[in-house]
Amino acid sequence: MTTFHKNIPLDKRIIFALDVETDDEAKKWVEDLDGQIKFYKVGLQLFLAGGFPMVEWILNRNLEVMLDLKFFDVPQTVASAVKQLNGRGITYTTVHGNDAILEAASQAKKDVRILAVTVLTSLDQSDLKQLGFQCSPEKLVLSRARRALELGCDGVVSSGLEAPKIRHELGQGLFIVVPGVRPVENRPDDQKRIVDVKSAFLGGADHIVVGRPIKQAKDPAILIQTMQGHINEALRLRSA
Repeated sequence: MTTFHKNIPLDKRIIFALDVETDDEAKKWVEDLDGQIKFYKVGLQLFLAGGFPMVEWILNRNLEVMLDLKFFDVPQTVASAVKQLNGRGITYTTVHGNDAILEAASQAKKDVRILAVTVLTSLDQSDLKQLGFQCSPEKLVLSRARRALELGCDGVVSSGLEAPKIRHELGQGLFIVVPGVRPVENRPDDQKRIVDVKSAFLGGADHIVVGRPIKQAKDPAILIQTMQGHINEALRLRSA
């Protein structure tokens, strides 16, 4: 695995999820959050609407992009997909799957960092049992994270509930990106294994992915300032 110096600015700790239907709507959010957030997630919904031109528009504003397409296919196809991202200035991309898939992605990467998806935050213990897994989410996440690190991935996407165990067991070298984060309280939606902002960073997160709580806030700017205050506090406690 390649080790990167983790001097991450506060305005890049929150990755804003651009889960919107059109590139125009995405651009409006980027412009509205100018000066507060400098890292954006482009997922399947927006990528299918705006493609690489949308990604390039964000990058040309001196911002960073996490391309969250969760590549999951035969290893050669995944390797070919990752090669399409090299040299484009994308910071992270996500890969799902077994050892062969993760290894193929890791070998194909150059400047893009590979994040292995462990267990989706929309799944809980009962969902995993339906999928045939008999172990706990924590055990499965830790196992997948360890394998991802050994196979050359740069980090993982993990629930904040499992992040402390990953950080403790696997050290500081890998990046941990935590989705399913809520500012304070747990809101009823499709995310199940969730934590608040401060808990995510106390547990070892490098970034959190947040979308709906910011989009639905009465004043997104004030909410972001509050969240960044919680992040600063957690990082101070971590370094104490």
